Amino acid sequence: MVHGITSAGLGAPDYRLALKQHKAYVSALRSLGLQVTMLEPDSSYPDSTFVEDVALCTSKMAVVTSPGAVARMGEEAGMEKVLSGYFDHLERISYPGTLEAGDVMMVGDHFYIGISERTNQNGAEQLIRILQRYGMTGEGVRFDEMLHLKTGVSYLEDDTMLVIDELSAHPAFERFKKIIVPPEEAYAANAVWVNNTVLLAKGYPKTLRNLECNGYRVLLLDVSEFRKLDGGLSCLSLRF
Repeated sequence: MVHGITSAGLGAPDYRLALKQHKAYVSALRSLGLQVTMLEPDSSYPDSTFVEDVALCTSKMAVVTSPGAVARMGEEAGMEKVLSGYFDHLERISYPGTLEAGDVMMVGDHFYIGISERTNQNGAEQLIRILQRYGMTGEGVRFDEMLHLKTGVSYLEDDTMLVIDELSAHPAFERFKKIIVPPEEAYAANAVWVNNTVLLAKGYPKTLRNLECNGYRVLLLDVSEFRKLDGGLSCLSLRF
């Protein structure tokens, strides 16, 4: 983990502290009524704790992705074996298409797909064709200066998004109610809605206040060590 990909400039993560933070994350999911499957660590892939990127889980099937980072190519093979025990239908993104599911935001049966350094147009188009075969839809979203789409926006159900200011005026999101994350708290935009509770990174008081003022129950989690690897709350689990 300490050798994972990063552009954060925050130093190497403290592995022992990361283990404690991950344990608290799992406990939080379980406290909200979820059953959690813990995967064995894979030391061949330093970024493999960010399981969200290598698969997209939907109500009808799962898609094994094609990571855009060279160091992560191969992670998807192990994930495919895991997901075959949960889904009757498994689809795949094929190279030269690349897609990481941190770039995919599900809103009901419609999926917003960020076109980024990790997800290319080919990968997005493959995913859209797969979704259409199962009666779902998708569209590409272009943005600047973020690793993944969900780095800057999270869907909180009920037509509401938690979003950084730069994305708030994006035409793709015009119809949604938006809770704006102030620029100095941009990391907090990556949140997770679970059973009427929002999991939010600890240390972002303005975003916490904005969520609570909008009627959300919020559970704070310290993910400082995962932030050092450009990761956030959604990155650490596949939720279905």
